Amino acid sequence: MNISFLGAADGVTGSRHLVDTGTQRILLDCGLFQGWKLHRERNWQPPGPLLQADAVVLSHAHLDHSGWLPALVAHGWRGPVFASPATCELAAVLLLDSAHLQEEDARRANRYGTSRHDKALPLYTRADAQRAIAQFVPLTPGRVQRVGGAGGATLKLTPVGHLLGACAVTLSAAGRHVVFSGDVGRRHDLLMPPPQTADLAEAADALIIESTYGNRSHPAEDATGQLAEIIRRTAARGGSVLMPAFAVGRAQALLLLVQRLKRQGTIPASLAVYLDSPMAQQATQLYLRHGALLRVPKAERASLCDGLRQVTSVAQSTRLSAKLAGRGFPALVISASGMATGGRVLHHLKAMAPDPRHAIVLPGFQAGGTRGARLVAGESEIKIHGEWVPVRAEVVQLQGLSGHADANELIDWARQLRQPPRQTFVVHGEPDAADTLRTRIQRDLGWAVRVPGFGESVAL
Repeated sequence: MNISFLGAADGVTGSRHLVDTGTQRILLDCGLFQGWKLHRERNWQPPGPLLQADAVVLSHAHLDHSGWLPALVAHGWRGPVFASPATCELAAVLLLDSAHLQEEDARRANRYGTSRHDKALPLYTRADAQRAIAQFVPLTPGRVQRVGGAGGATLKLTPVGHLLGACAVTLSAAGRHVVFSGDVGRRHDLLMPPPQTADLAEAADALIIESTYGNRSHPAEDATGQLAEIIRRTAARGGSVLMPAFAVGRAQALLLLVQRLKRQGTIPASLAVYLDSPMAQQATQLYLRHGALLRVPKAERASLCDGLRQVTSVAQSTRLSAKLAGRGFPALVISASGMATGGRVLHHLKAMAPDPRHAIVLPGFQAGGTRGARLVAGESEIKIHGEWVPVRAEVVQLQGLSGHADANELIDWARQLRQPPRQTFVVHGEPDAADTLRTRIQRDLGWAVRVPGFGESVAL
């Protein structure tokens, strides 16, 4: 058995791990590269060995784990894509939205002449996304699925919190077992139950574990109270709060949090709350449909959207940006994308960032090289649609709302494996985070562990 680390091996995005069992090739995740330009340019490289995959398995729907599937299909790949039922539904929403943004970005570049090429082309189209979605095969967590005919590899999914439908993957073939964590959630997540380990392999030959927060612990600060205070002081100075949020998972957690704050009376019940992301609106309905997978009481699920103002059209979004620029009223706007890399949130940023009355609250991880990371770093201006926009608004990052396990939680999750893996590979983290988690695993667990390089292949 051989594992090739073709993404998320020197950064957080682009999760792609190709496992060659000797008779089959199974691709664990097919993610989009985001963040630094060096990484984003990998999205345009030929698929190479990815085209040889007999099947793809998605750990969950986030684009850094699923978002390159339409590009793979555009290159002619036609195999099955296995994932949990909820992941299949969420990924369909995400991929279609991503394709729409790819097409819009290409049209905008051609209209304003901002492309370095004679004609800007999208990385993939909505037709490519539709073809990829048609290849999805739902796999119930805990159930063994054979890939191919008799004697082929088997797959088993184990829920790990983090996101609706997110699962670790156990891939078994010829007596060998590879466990892939995907993204591990938190014990006390607002929406998702704690990660499970009961269905993982008895003995793993290899463990591939994420390390997004491998070098830190989540702060003990009360994110709920912190958000309430930000909203109150921003409204007091006549401003509004903009929250760039991941449309799937984070947006729903924020809606739940805001509803709780209003019921508690810690923020005004009359505060206007806008959800300006068609994808987040669709994802919210999927979360409600799969409510049994959440840890949220039924009564709270039923009231999640009470009083919510859902912005459905581009014209409505444009009018909202104009109102925010005019500082006419206090409001809370939740919009995508979560790292401010695209989507409607960019228009709101252009309107709000120059005004010190407003607040920009980033409630999640910001990959290096993204606008979100630049805002958190305190840069005085950011580039949006080819223009430099001054940043005078208050900028706050809410660490306590992360959906990723921190270093201690990752160690605790790994410790629950019945036997130590023969080899552990640390992926999906910035270099410092990945190496810090490697040291912790070696020191605290005594396991053989290493951080693979991008493009490296390792024989088991």
